Amino acid sequence: MPENQYEDPFEDRFAAALRDTGHSFRTDDPAALVGRGEVRGRRKQLLRRTAVLGGMTGVALVGVGATLLLTPEVYDPRRTSAAAGPAATASPSAASPSPAEPFTGDDILRSLKELLPQGTYKEEQAQGTGSTMPPYARLVFDDGEGAAALGLSVDRMDPGGEQAAQWTTCPDKAVVAYDDCTSATQPDGSRLMLLRGYEYPDRRVDTKWWNAELVTPDGVHVTLSEWNAPAQKGAPVSRPQPPLSVEQLKEVVTAHVWRQVAAAMPHGPKPSVTGEAPPEGRPSGAIADTLTGLLPEDLKVTDESGPGAEYAYLVVDDGKGGSLVQINVQPGMSDMAGVLFEDAEKLADGRLVTTRQSPGEKGAEGVVMWTADTLRPDGLRVVVSAFNTPAQHQDATRDTPALTMEQLREIALSTVWDAGA
Repeated sequence: MPENQYEDPFEDRFAAALRDTGHSFRTDDPAALVGRGEVRGRRKQLLRRTAVLGGMTGVALVGVGATLLLTPEVYDPRRTSAAAGPAATASPSAASPSPAEPFTGDDILRSLKELLPQGTYKEEQAQGTGSTMPPYARLVFDDGEGAAALGLSVDRMDPGGEQAAQWTTCPDKAVVAYDDCTSATQPDGSRLMLLRGYEYPDRRVDTKWWNAELVTPDGVHVTLSEWNAPAQKGAPVSRPQPPLSVEQLKEVVTAHVWRQVAAAMPHGPKPSVTGEAPPEGRPSGAIADTLTGLLPEDLKVTDESGPGAEYAYLVVDDGKGGSLVQINVQPGMSDMAGVLFEDAEKLADGRLVTTRQSPGEKGAEGVVMWTADTLRPDGLRVVVSAFNTPAQHQDATRDTPALTMEQLREIALSTVWDAGA
């Protein structure tokens, strides 16, 4: 994966537009991609924050060595009044709402700087509300203790939807390593998550990533990220901790100005979270339950992910220790046939099957990942992986995963995943 701060492939905002080219991306470190999240929304959070400072390159990569493209869910609430932007002189009529005055990129940067402690700035970049893409600001901030990358973005989503809950819920430590995380409802009804973690879940380098996610009752979503280095990747650590404390992160992300920014954003349609509906006959949120039903009888489920339409994980135990099992169920992946399935076995009904064994995350001693990857003729891809550890960023706790390669293959090929099943 690119290490330059302007060439990070994890960018969900442009995923829909770049879907065709994004599907061809390959990686030599699939386990590291798996480690970036626990369910679709959590994976999106851990991927999307890299875009705050990583540039606009547009491909979101997630799952068990897979490529899954995600589009942001946009929410356009009906407001009785619109908050004014920096150039406004009067509030619009409550009876006839109209867009607020736009914020320029300079306005976004100035608003962010006003909320930061005293310091110096460089490498400033920003986008205002005049684009169809969400506004953002990114800069390198130095309070005298060392340069630190910092970035903020603003968008909208359905405040009562699954995505909002996922953005503001702490990830499961079985999948994501971090030092501390809190998630709570604020007095005004907003949901706020504050996380202190690491740029890489396996902590292959000492770069720390601290993150705040806010979703307000009317659907304003504010993301603020900071690092203890002048770039999120590829730069030496410049200070022991990121510059803003947890309380300061909260103060910045909850500032009223970001609601004004959201009010000035162009209105747009509300797409589905993934840009396409789950296959008919496969209800959203049933992935973990369905996977459980396909396990051998001698396996006991000790932990599992929450609801998700395309991704789930279980921790299972056959009496020899915990084993992490993950699954992605991805529709519309026909164009992967010539990429990931070039040398795959082709069954009589047209399904493609490939299996592989690969090492786990860097820094996790002795971890292996066994994977069965399948593609249906209708484009439905089902990929299942199992690890010889209950948490992929931890050292191996057993010699092999609890599921054999043949069992993984049977699960991935099960007709319960097929459309109309």
